[in-house]
Amino acid sequence: MADQAESLRELMRGRMVPLSQSRTRIIAVTSGKGGVGKTNVATNLAIAYAQLGKKVVLMDADLGLANVNVVLGIIPKYNLYHLIRRQKTLEEIIVDTPYGIKIIAGASGFAKIANLSDDEREHFIEELVGLSFADVIIIDTSAGVTQNVISFVAAADDVVVVTTPEPTAITDAYGIIKIIATEIENINMGLKLVVNRVKSVAEGRRVAERVTTIAGQFLNVKIDYLGFVYEDGSVQDAVLKQRPFIVLDPRGKASICVKHLVSRLEKVEYREGKGLGGFLRNLLGRG
Repeated sequence: MADQAESLRELMRGRMVPLSQSRTRIIAVTSGKGGVGKTNVATNLAIAYAQLGKKVVLMDADLGLANVNVVLGIIPKYNLYHLIRRQKTLEEIIVDTPYGIKIIAGASGFAKIANLSDDEREHFIEELVGLSFADVIIIDTSAGVTQNVISFVAAADDVVVVTTPEPTAITDAYGIIKIIATEIENINMGLKLVVNRVKSVAEGRRVAERVTTIAGQFLNVKIDYLGFVYEDGSVQDAVLKQRPFIVLDPRGKASICVKHLVSRLEKVEYREGKGLGGFLRNLLGRG
């Protein structure tokens, strides 16, 4: 591991734009279970950031059900699997979209980060250095708890946990927060909650208070309530049309909510030592 870390440091020093000067923000979006709209939230967050003039990369790390390209109606030729296996470079697998963001497609055949060989792992991280041009990288993780999820969550600047008002979703959200708190030190630095598919402001607050209070009392973990996304018919319409709802209905209730989420994230102060350099060092350190 020491050799790997030194190799990464040498790689960073050799770049024309040192990663220490890169203020790329890394946001991991996760959930305790599938079906809560995690990928939709991640995708539309990315587009909302791009609408602010940010250079955004959306990485689909949902390895069991890689859905980002489906939400966007895009069929990528290559994905993370080809990158890991050295069949393609990052430049070759990254895809421009009509929505102002770039995406890195996931693949169900892609092994967990933790299970890569030392050589594959170092190659993966070396390629990700090429994302230093981005202002924001949003990672759509797998739903539930896997080592892959823990790896990305531990390395990110901010972690957004998505849930819904459904009792099972709330229970599963608490479950993943508990495991994150157990596995990761100093997670209090950037854990945030989004309640999706709410019918009212009050419903969102009730769910948030329940999750944040229990997490504080039993786990001693502080979770910031980032906000909610309204239940909105335009979201399902967008899914069927394979277009982002923030583009299909930019003035819709769900779209406005997502823009508010980005506005709140933008108010969170950048922490020195984080960014892409910190992300890659932390990702390497979990091997």
